[in-house]
Amino acid sequence: MAYKITEECINCGACEPECPNQAISPGDERYEIDPEKCTECVGFFDEPQCASVCPTGACVPDPDRHESKEELEAKYRKLHGK
Repeated sequence: MAYKITEECINCGACEPECPNQAISPGDERYEIDPEKCTECVGFFDEPQCASVCPTGACVPDPDRHESKEELEAKYRKLHGK
């Protein structure tokens, strides 16, 4: 499932450079994750990097966008041509 950034975001920007898919960008009120680019860091890391660096715990799984590991791997291959 893709991750999302909740209202707990303090706009510190720690998550943005950690995303290997460039799925995170500044939004109007807080940083946002593009669910079409979010692979939960599958293909790169064992855990989502945004969640591991977020000081407020604002990066959480989006319950509305459940994806299996296989679907995340396919998205990774599509995004990175692998």
